[in-house]
Amino acid sequence: MILGVEVAGDIYFEVPTPLGVWIRTTREYWERIVTFKHPSMRGREEDVIRTLREPHEIRRSKIDPAVFLYYAPDPPYWICVVAKHMGDTGFIVTVYRTDRVKEGELLWRR
Repeated sequence: MILGVEVAGDIYFEVPTPLGVWIRTTREYWERIVTFKHPSMRGREEDVIRTLREPHEIRRSKIDPAVFLYYAPDPPYWICVVAKHMGDTGFIVTVYRTDRVKEGELLWRR
């Protein structure tokens, strides 16, 4: 269990978001993210879960309307969790730290 989130089967964690969508990832895919894409996010699972559960804002991608960007402050940066929504579930595409919130349609703000 990470931050009160159940970990079962192949799913590493699955988190409810303010949009009512449950976002998940597998341990294998998480390892791919932190090994090849964004090693700086290794060990930051709790921050990613918190970003999905309690984001500062949520934006829709300008390129793919099914992709959503969840942002939370991580001074002096932001944590961005990019997730693909499929109805009331979805999955993490990638996670990274960024110096600014990207453009896109603002859907939700704390």
